[in-house]
This record gives sequence, C-alpha cells and structure tokens, in this order.
Amino acid sequence: MACAKSAPRTLLLLASRRKYCATIARMPAPKLVNMFSVPFAFGAYPGHLALNEALKRVLFAMERSGSAANPGPLTERNKPVFESHFNLFRESDPAIQELKAFCWDQLLTLVGQLNGYDAPTLGRLEIYNDCWFHITRRGGFFGLHNHPNASWSGVYCVDPGRNDPDNSSSGALSFVNPMLMNFMHVDAGNAKIQPPFRNHITTFSLAPGALILFPSFVLHDVKPFEGEGERITVAFNCWFKFPSLG
Repeated sequence: MACAKSAPRTLLLLASRRKYCATIARMPAPKLVNMFSVPFAFGAYPGHLALNEALKRVLFAMERSGSAANPGPLTERNKPVFESHFNLFRESDPAIQELKAFCWDQLLTLVGQLNGYDAPTLGRLEIYNDCWFHITRRGGFFGLHNHPNASWSGVYCVDPGRNDPDNSSSGALSFVNPMLMNFMHVDAGNAKIQPPFRNHITTFSLAPGALILFPSFVLHDVKPFEGEGERITVAFNCWFKFPSLG
C-alpha cells in the first residue's frame, strides 16, 4: 500500500523534472568573465643565436672577473648559482645593450596595451630598473621570492643548459598562483579547472631567446638544475613614472 500511495508523487516529480530540464535547455549559458586575471607576456628574440653567444662571452668574463657578484644576496640559493650585481643594463657592452633594447621594446608594448597608453604617452615614461644575471651549474636552485617596489619583472633565457633526459623539471621557472584562497576548498567542481582559471603552480622550461614578463608581485622560484653545461638567464625589475611637468 505504501508503494501504491507514493506512485503518484513519483510520477509528479518525474514530470516536474522533465519540464525543468526542458526549460533549462532553452536558457542561454551564463557569461564567463575573467575577473581577477594576472597578465603574463611571452616574447622571443629573432636574432637570439648570435646575441646569446655574445652574451655568454661577456657574462662568463664578468663572472671570472671577481668583481661582478651580488655583494648582498637575499633570496635563498646555493653555491652552484652565481648571481651578479644589479646594474647589468648599465654596462656599455653592445650585446647587453642589444638585449636591453629588446626587453624594453617588449615591456613597453605590454605596458601600453594594458594601460591604454598611446605612443606619445609611452615616450614620456621614465623606466627605472635593476638587472642581473644568473649562471647556474648542476644542483643550483633559487628559492621562492617576489620583487617588492617594482611593477614588472622579466626573465630572458641565454642558455637553458642541457638537462638530464629523465628530469623534465630541471631548471624550470615556477610561478605560484597569487590568489591563495582558491585552495580553501577543492572538490570535483573545481579540481580540474583549465587555464586561465586554474589554481595551481605553473612551470615553464625556458628556451634560448625566450622572454617572460610578469607582475613583480607574483611569487616564483627556479627548480634545481640537473644537467650539463650552464643555465644562464638575465632578469630585471622595472618601475615607472612620468616626468614632473614642473
């Protein structure tokens, strides 16, 4: 008897569900908006073969000189990592100035796109920077950090080294999603969200001539380099202002 009494209710629920599903099928999908995105930009220097050979000659010479090392390193690193002083783009060497011109071209294009600046406005911008290089040998790593007091940072790859074939993460540049609260709860509804909305760490293996530009607040590190040769990169931080009209 209990089953017989429940049958009309079951049929009513099924009919209601079919009507509901039919109504949903006619509705437009919700509009997806990338509300809190983090802008990254990726460039590549077309003439990197000749430039990188010239850069390696000058950077190795600076390392050997004994006077180019960073006198006050802060971020965790180990002995296989050589870090230079932060005045690299002030050096007059032609290869360094060629790299600087490329980096500034890419960075100013990005700044213009994101801020809506036209060419005359970009021409008025004053760029301030720190710039340095890393030469990393087997086992070298660079700890998690960001770059306070700057708006944009960049990393250019001179030479990625020759990674051991069984170590795909060797020397990888890794970025932490800055929206830390997105790990508060993970279930089947968000565990496999795709870019640009995913909530995990993103890692890049750099190629010669590659340039990555990113906001300076983003935490990042370099995984241990396990390979032959040297992993060589040039990095920079930039901050900007318009000249005073007075």
